[in-house]
Amino acid sequence: MRSRMGALLWRAGLAVLLVCGIGLLPWLSHTDPALTVLRTRSADRDPTPEVLADIRAQLGLDDGPLHLLGRWLTGLPRGDAGHSWISGSEVAPDVLGALGVSLLLMTVALVVALATAAAVCARTLRLGARRRLAGRRAGGSGSAVLAALPEFLIASVLATVVGVQWGWLPALGWYGPQWTVLPALALGLPAGAVLGRLLDDQLPGAFAEPWALAAAARGLPGRVVARQALRRCVPGLLPNLGLFVVGLTGGAVAVEQIFDIPGLGRTTLQAAIAQDLPVLQAGTLLLVVLGAVTTAVVRLTARRLIGPALRDGALQSLHRPTPPPAPTVRRILPLAYGLLLSGVIALGLPRDPLALDTAARLRAPSPTHPFGTDALGRDVLARVAHGALDTLLLALAISALAWLAGVLLGCLPALSGPLVDTVNAVPSVLAALLVTALWGSGSGTPVLAVAVVAWAPLAAHTSALLRQERATLHVTATRALGARRWYLLRSELLPAVLPSVTRHALLRLPGIALALASLGFLGLGAQPPSPEWGLLLAENQPYAERAPWAVLAPAAVLALLGVLAVTAAGSGGGTRGTRRRTAVAARGEVPSFNGELAGAS
Repeated sequence: MRSRMGALLWRAGLAVLLVCGIGLLPWLSHTDPALTVLRTRSADRDPTPEVLADIRAQLGLDDGPLHLLGRWLTGLPRGDAGHSWISGSEVAPDVLGALGVSLLLMTVALVVALATAAAVCARTLRLGARRRLAGRRAGGSGSAVLAALPEFLIASVLATVVGVQWGWLPALGWYGPQWTVLPALALGLPAGAVLGRLLDDQLPGAFAEPWALAAAARGLPGRVVARQALRRCVPGLLPNLGLFVVGLTGGAVAVEQIFDIPGLGRTTLQAAIAQDLPVLQAGTLLLVVLGAVTTAVVRLTARRLIGPALRDGALQSLHRPTPPPAPTVRRILPLAYGLLLSGVIALGLPRDPLALDTAARLRAPSPTHPFGTDALGRDVLARVAHGALDTLLLALAISALAWLAGVLLGCLPALSGPLVDTVNAVPSVLAALLVTALWGSGSGTPVLAVAVVAWAPLAAHTSALLRQERATLHVTATRALGARRWYLLRSELLPAVLPSVTRHALLRLPGIALALASLGFLGLGAQPPSPEWGLLLAENQPYAERAPWAVLAPAAVLALLGVLAVTAAGSGGGTRGTRRRTAVAARGEVPSFNGELAGAS
């Protein structure tokens, strides 16, 4: 009870800190909120001292930020979130309406994501039901391409092709259920590909557990075994599914912008840009509350699925040593994809990414310009290659830091749990604006913004896997033999969990590059004439119908990066710790703790 109360207080403190930080945003960035509000209300009106003084009096800015924040907080218990600084309307009805739109979109996108995840792991389920997983080859090329495609690019293609050219579904606005299909596909397909890959990584271990072997020996139908294996693996992925729920609700800014959807993400972004603090604070608070509710539902669901076994320490480890990789599949494919990506970069680096040739605008691919030219006649191959250096190096650096922070904080669930929920409630766009307010704009702003939120899924995954691994029989037996906590963590828990978390981090690598690209697409990242990939997509998006190669080239390289990351993640064998533990168990020996027996945890 005391630990639960401490976690609740920690969660509430983080939420208050986040909301208060947003309330101080204009003063932290040393900008005049009256001037920002005036420019948003009427860009043509002159910012005379009299006009600015009138706006300050209307909004009560002269009373100071703390007074404004206190007045806003005291109104929340009465359901009063204040009035918008821009429109003057009540904030609560507007923000709740935007939340309803986002929740509907999130629900449909989640259905798409679950269907996509089921398609990704269908082959493993089918082979497992037939007891033919021994020779299973690591899949992932198709799902990797899907996971690596930017949401805003999928949204643009669907809106242009399916909505405008074919006219099958509406591509703009929000007037009924049919308007949810295209944006839900844009959001759900990449998310489902990631979830499917994570689930596909766990299923072989579930099919190899003793209960599955006994069920097959007794002649139970394969579909029953497959259903129970799915139930066994889902609890470890529920925290990440909860993160997707919050992310799809508040982080769908680019998709909502493309389809003109009045959702919470778009509302929050517009409020952040206009410094409409009451709307921004209310939207962020709703996302934090949604994160807390989602976490509670996830924990209850996981407890219902495997609660008794988790409580009694009767689980089997899902993280079995991987068999030696097949050279023709797991070693050659990453090498081939890496050579292809390196070849594209090597061919483009000698070219000038800034050279203009207006006479060669929007030229199709040719021997002179293998990837064609953009609207200013610049060589697309040169811009893709030069942009790859910054994008790939930054994505690798952020991925490494996110992996390290995720593993360390995942080992401390009481600390990281509420922190993950709070961080996940901050979309990368809002994080970029907060970073800009604190450190100013520059090339490092998108890097810091993405790094602040990139570790959260890995920490949630690590914490969930460690919780299950601590309840396994071999860890319970090792603890009963007198092993210390440090020995258990170093020799039993981390060797079993790190391979899955590392594969997860590699799977997230294209997503981190996409987050950087998304900020560039929304104008919050690199600025022209930088060849950063997100900026390339944003610059060439208006010409997608006339010159699709200008958009497809950076998108194809992003997809290639995703395939490379996933195949590289599947090419490694089991860790030395898991191989040693399995070999010891097979010989029936008692593991040696190297003198670490006294003081069992």
